[in-house]
Amino acid sequence: MSSPEHPRAPSRPTLRIGVVGAGRVGAVLGAALRAAGHEVVAVSAVSEESVERAEMLLPGVPVAPVPQVVEAAQLVLLAVPDDALTDLVAGLHATGTWRPGQLVAHTSGRHGLAPFAPVAADLLPMAIHPAMTFTGTSLDLARLSECCFGITTPQALRPVAEALVVEMGGEPVWVAEEARGRYHAALAHGSNHMVTLVAQAMEILRSAGIEPADRVLRPLLQASLDNALSSGDAALTGPVARGDAGTVAAHLDELAGLAEDLRPAYLAQARATALRAERAGRLRPDAARAVLTVLDEETR
Repeated sequence: MSSPEHPRAPSRPTLRIGVVGAGRVGAVLGAALRAAGHEVVAVSAVSEESVERAEMLLPGVPVAPVPQVVEAAQLVLLAVPDDALTDLVAGLHATGTWRPGQLVAHTSGRHGLAPFAPVAADLLPMAIHPAMTFTGTSLDLARLSECCFGITTPQALRPVAEALVVEMGGEPVWVAEEARGRYHAALAHGSNHMVTLVAQAMEILRSAGIEPADRVLRPLLQASLDNALSSGDAALTGPVARGDAGTVAAHLDELAGLAEDLRPAYLAQARATALRAERAGRLRPDAARAVLTVLDEETR
């Protein structure tokens, strides 16, 4: 006699998702949600590059105008530039495109729920920002497994936002509405300015005839990043942290005549490093003054 079949467990609810903006972030997150079992029903893409990205990461998903994407979806993912978000939400409200009770999430780091103010009574709004830099390719999908997402939602929607982030392989981190600006400033300062710093360092090496510049810098920078993340200011090394004012002055002489952004950037970072090293007790006040004096003289 055959054993009775076990009742089938209920499946996890899935959503019909529309992606507004097939940029580097939108197309990747859409692909991640699709891989998690949700249905991406439409995507908007304007430029030739974004259309190609949509075809690559979301094959078979119709490319449609924004109103059609919104109308087809239970959850609308707004992946548009920070400065365009508020006007987009308001414009869709003015044209009556939103449906009452519709889930909508934006991926902006800067904004929380404020852009949804005109429609707050009608929609279910969420801010879900991946703290990651994107290439807009399938390589980003693997990176999501190590990515934190800054989420801001009404309290009732927090479990929904957290579940979506976990489904994409990420880790949800709560960001209070009033903290969004500072949260985003920290990420931009750490990530975007690091790219500038590394590019500048490679340019200076190449100006000295040293190649491959990336090979010279990679082990040093990777070690510096790991040490900084684990130890903070205690990881500071180098001439500024040692109070070697003469070496700092020599560096500034070497940078004279190079690209106009290099010397001012060194001056600004050296000043910040001296102040942080003194505040952390790693640089004696008299040594800090010696370095800062050199820097002040060079800025006159």
